[in-house]
Order: sequence, then C-alpha cells, then structure tokens
Amino acid sequence: MSHSETDNPDMNRRGTFVTFEGVDGCGKTTQAALLVGRLEAAGADVLALREPGGTAISEKIRALLLDPTNGEMCADCELLLYEAARAQLVRQVIEPALARGTTVVCDRFYDSTTAYQAAARGLDGGLVRVANELGSCGIVPDRTIVFDLDPEVALARATAGSTDRLEAEGLSFQQHVREGFLALAHREPGRVRMVDAIGPVEAVSTALDAALDGLGLPVLSDGGQDA
Repeated sequence: MSHSETDNPDMNRRGTFVTFEGVDGCGKTTQAALLVGRLEAAGADVLALREPGGTAISEKIRALLLDPTNGEMCADCELLLYEAARAQLVRQVIEPALARGTTVVCDRFYDSTTAYQAAARGLDGGLVRVANELGSCGIVPDRTIVFDLDPEVALARATAGSTDRLEAEGLSFQQHVREGFLALAHREPGRVRMVDAIGPVEAVSTALDAALDGLGLPVLSDGGQDA
C-alpha cells in the first residue's frame, strides 16, 4: 500500500448505493432529483442515474421497452432486455462510481423487475431472481426506498401527458406492481424502507431523509428545499 493510501483512508471507501422504487407516478423521480440536489449542496460526490438507461446502450434498450408500439413484446423478452440494460449500466457506470467512493442514487433497479415482471407479469419468481442476479452483476443496494402511493392516484399522474408501454397496461397491472413492492418491503426490512408518497413534496422529502438514516449521508434536514 502506498504512503498516500495510508494517509487517506477515504480512498478505499466504497460509495453508497441508494435506489428509489414505486409504481409509475409515485413521485420517486422528483424525490431523487431533490435528494441529489441536497447531497450536492452538502458537498457530497453524488451521481444520479435511471433505469433502464444511464449508458448509450441502455438508453437504446429503454426506448425499445417503453415504446407503446411494441405491444407484441412477450414477458420473457421484456425481462431479458431489462437485465441487459442493467448489466451494461452496472459494469460501465455503477461499479466504477462506487469504487471511487461516489454516492449513487438510481431511479429504479432490480426490485422493479421483481415487482413488474414477477408480481405483475406473472413470471416465475425464482427465474426473475436468477435473472436479477445476472443483470445486477452481484451489486446490491445499500438502501432501497419504496414510495408508496395508491395506484389509481399514481397512474392518473403518470398518464396525464403521454403514456408509455408499461403505463398503458392499466390500473390492475399497477395494483399488482404495488403488491410486489409491499411484499418486498416485508421480506427485506433491513434494506427496503417504505415512504408514504401521498403528502406534499416537502413532507415526502422529510420522510425520505428519515428513511436514509444510518447510511452516513450528509442529507440536509430542511425537507426538500431545492433552492
């Protein structure tokens, strides 16, 4: 070990990986942006990502997955495309960022696949779990936040403008997705924390900060102010 490494232990510290989950329209994307802003204001080295996406290859896969004209896409194809996009993002972006000590905030990760492709699509849970292990390349979030919102309210928000292929599946599909997230939180209470997403943005931000407790993040306690 070099002299500089011994003098600066932070050089060998892995970054923190936080993922945001929830039904379409739950507000997680807004909260991710606000959190990243607060972390940056506090001086943190932070990287914001989304899934599927985050690399040139992954964004092309995202376009295929969300294009409403691809209605004939079977659930197996959908699963494999998500995992392919994820593997590229992990290897190209997430692993290097965590190795540098960066805090990574990702809008969706493999828990979405469990909720959408297993709970909602009905694919075998064991098969999806193995696929997730492959697509994530062994990376597990340090903390996963599920923003919980009535699917009827969330879907109305999500489809106020255009509607993508997953949103077009309708309310029953989103209800199954929510059930998948609730089951996930019950199975993994140490990693997965639920945040009630029904209130004002500032109140949800405050609840989010509380759900991130214990990660050592320099999260501000002003509850979502993004000035």
